[in-house]
Amino acid sequence: MTSNSVKELLSKNLIVQEVVVNGWVKSFRSNRFIALNDGSTLANIQCVVDFEKLDEHVLKQIHTGAALKVSGTLVESQGSGQSVEIQVKDIFVHGGANPDTYPIQPKKHSLEFLREKAHLRIRTNTFAAIMRVRSALSFAIHQYFTENGFYYFHSPIITGSDAEGAGEMFRVTTLEGKNPPLNEDGSINFKEDFFGKETNLTVSGQLEAEAYAMALGKVYTFGPTFRAENSNTSRHLAEFWMVEPEVAFNDLDDNMDLAEDFIKKVVQYILQHCGEDLQFLEKRLLDEEKSKPQAERSAMPLIEKLKFVAENTFQRVTYTEAIEILRNSKPNKKKKFQYIIDEWGADLQSEHERYLVEKHFKCPVILFDYPAKIKAFYMRLNEDGKTVRAMDILFPGIGEIVGGSQREERLEVLKEKMAALNIPEEELWWYLDLRKFGSAVHSGFGLGFERLVLFATGMGNIRDVIPFPRTPQNAEF
Repeated sequence: MTSNSVKELLSKNLIVQEVVVNGWVKSFRSNRFIALNDGSTLANIQCVVDFEKLDEHVLKQIHTGAALKVSGTLVESQGSGQSVEIQVKDIFVHGGANPDTYPIQPKKHSLEFLREKAHLRIRTNTFAAIMRVRSALSFAIHQYFTENGFYYFHSPIITGSDAEGAGEMFRVTTLEGKNPPLNEDGSINFKEDFFGKETNLTVSGQLEAEAYAMALGKVYTFGPTFRAENSNTSRHLAEFWMVEPEVAFNDLDDNMDLAEDFIKKVVQYILQHCGEDLQFLEKRLLDEEKSKPQAERSAMPLIEKLKFVAENTFQRVTYTEAIEILRNSKPNKKKKFQYIIDEWGADLQSEHERYLVEKHFKCPVILFDYPAKIKAFYMRLNEDGKTVRAMDILFPGIGEIVGGSQREERLEVLKEKMAALNIPEEELWWYLDLRKFGSAVHSGFGLGFERLVLFATGMGNIRDVIPFPRTPQNAEF
């Protein structure tokens, strides 16, 4: 007989039918009631055992974590807490779980403990809910771009260019680490390396996406990116996923319109399709925050916060206006900010971004026209000569979630900017070619996918919204 998922059994009218379901034991009470879950839904299905009729050898193997195949009749539940249950006729044990050593017992576990058991933490309700929301967001992203005429483009993982100019990259090499070949000046001779040049894991697919946008019109990447940033915070990962659309003939205003519409649509998607998991995560967050001082609690419950983003128009503010607001703000004047805003040109920190969103404007904010000195070389220089056509989207509780810009399409201006930052032209000759042959205005942005999942689930640490987090001194799994 074909097996059903728990989700199907709970949602379809299959009463008084013979059914088969596979899953893992969440709990086993009174030698009679098995709570079984297969990951298809947050809810468990109750399987009622007549222990006098069940083989004692099988009964002894039913513990939390064991994988079972249960056959029986689906009937209306006699007890409270569930609408239907299975009257068990037969159980096959796929694999047992020793209760003395299985770490995910039915009790409260700290998130720190579960990070040490990243291969098993998905068995908990919290992580199953997070990962179902993550999956739904992934689908919504692909759906949005496909429906809006974008082509999905796979940018390379190994690259010879540093798109952000930050220098915090993981080197990819086949050279002997202790004794690499050297040039006469003592530098490493990368001509003898696998690719014949220095290569790294990508920090962004943007530069390559620009090349494809200049032929296909509208493209997007959605793939892993890497930063060798020794940052042990709740907001940083060494390996994370980036969503990067790039659109030919779009200026900064078009880019802001696209980013706002995109975010609203994917948030609306999970509100429509992940209700059960979002309600569970909202309750979890409320319970967790009960022990925090009022000032540190979320301003709104999770689902209300998601609706707030999906339904509110994002406030568009220039960097210059934002600096004035921050400079004159109470936390700045009373020196409550960790980083005091004194003058124009300061690089905004998360505390400043959150103040603008949560306290001042009380809605999502798009900041634009940033100082050129604090932004990447490829962003289009404004006529004032000191700002660039950059934009960041700021969210409540998170700060920056999207960074983007109109790209510098003028060959000579781009060359000047690269020279000022000591970026060799020969390193990006192909990127300059895009400005020589059919150059045009074009724009794009990058969304850190885990930041979006963090926002959507209400979790406080980015390590809890990716299956196997990669952070400094941690690549265990």
